[in-house]
Amino acid sequence: MIKNSPVIKVKIQNEDFDVSEETRFLQQDNTGAIVNFVGIVRGYDEKNNRTIHSMKLEHYPGMTESEIEKIIFESYKRWQLTGITVIHRVGNLKPSDKIVFVGVSSKHRQNAFDGCNFIMDWLKTKAPFWKVEENNNKRNWVSFNESDNQALKKWKK
Repeated sequence: MIKNSPVIKVKIQNEDFDVSEETRFLQQDNTGAIVNFVGIVRGYDEKNNRTIHSMKLEHYPGMTESEIEKIIFESYKRWQLTGITVIHRVGNLKPSDKIVFVGVSSKHRQNAFDGCNFIMDWLKTKAPFWKVEENNNKRNWVSFNESDNQALKKWKK
């Protein structure tokens, strides 16, 4: 157990989540700031100029949670966070559905902002999720975005 260890929640689920409920989970006696990020399914792919009717997300159970826990531990060490929640949905999602929630609490706001940003940047590139966009009976695997890889560079020690 880590001294002054944060409250941590990691969930991979099909069900939607309640942002207000997750925010309350992060509020502890020593919390001075909470930063949340919520990712949403887009209805349009600007890069490829096409409508997205749905997205299917898959993962490798056990491996996915393990990778997310590594990311969380690193963020805790760097920014002394008091609470961390990562919820990632899998299954079939429609445009405007919530995909991911990253919530971080800390004694100080900058630590919360940096911790949340760090976790999200690493989730986008290192967590083992596979995404397929569907439109007009066509399936398109979502590939990693080079801008996501570039975002990681700011966190390298």
